[in-house]
Amino acid sequence: MNWTLNDLPDLSGKVIVITGANSGIGYESARAFARNGAQIILACRDTAKADQALLKIQAEIPGAQGEILQLDLTSLQSVHDFTERFKTSYNRLDILLNNAGIMMVPYGVTADGFEKQLGTNHLGPFALTGLLMDQLLETPDSRVVTVSSNAHYSGELDFKDLMFADGRGYNPMKAYNRSKLANLLFTYELQRRLDTHEADTISVAAHPGISDTGLADHFFDHWYSKIFRPLMGTLFQSAAMGALPSIRAAVDPLVVGGQYYGPNGKRERSGFPVVVQSNQTSHNLEDALQLWEISEKLTGIRYLD
Repeated sequence: MNWTLNDLPDLSGKVIVITGANSGIGYESARAFARNGAQIILACRDTAKADQALLKIQAEIPGAQGEILQLDLTSLQSVHDFTERFKTSYNRLDILLNNAGIMMVPYGVTADGFEKQLGTNHLGPFALTGLLMDQLLETPDSRVVTVSSNAHYSGELDFKDLMFADGRGYNPMKAYNRSKLANLLFTYELQRRLDTHEADTISVAAHPGISDTGLADHFFDHWYSKIFRPLMGTLFQSAAMGALPSIRAAVDPLVVGGQYYGPNGKRERSGFPVVVQSNQTSHNLEDALQLWEISEKLTGIRYLD
């Protein structure tokens, strides 16, 4: 039987942080959580867009409980500022949905000098999770859900040059694939550390298949590309369908730490959410440990040692 939004449990009293919640699967996830009674925190870089998203949710769902907190994952200072603001208002965190990300952008660096895709898609969420870990550990049955991609299958880590120093050898697809592999290595290593600490908190991952979201909008800046933009709606599944794996990973009481959710269709491109398998590389223990240690060093944030 297919898992749908009708299977969501009552989320009253739950506090859920969703990064990148102003559009795409982040927005659809926030909307679903709000409909079932959760207090949602839209953690977004662009607060104006987040305002519009929250207003839309509240217009559709009278009484929806939501708040916007500014978060820019390309800045460690912003991550610190966000967590401090969050902690002043909330003493619990039931679900952290690490959803925000960028895809195949030209070479650039974050405010802290990290290659932009690895910085935004991995190092930012690594830091955010660490700074919120106390709240997660203090909340019974809490979860960290990290959004990856089928692109991880082509991901390769090069620890000698993890971030394409000075843009040498940079390829937008290669860097994106690397960041999505990092998401899974992080998810599984986080679960191992939570197990070691005998924590109630679990770490799981999800991917949306091929969904019509705003993630690749920068590809359509050229006039000839805009001709093909409308075709995405017919070739790709909707953002609402793409959000289901993340939503299920976040709320299904049968979810087990270390699982990975994706669509059940052909090649996991579309369909309803089920447990799927990631590649062997994503389960490499040595790579996971090395990535964790490098991430600690780069962000200056240590947790679950």
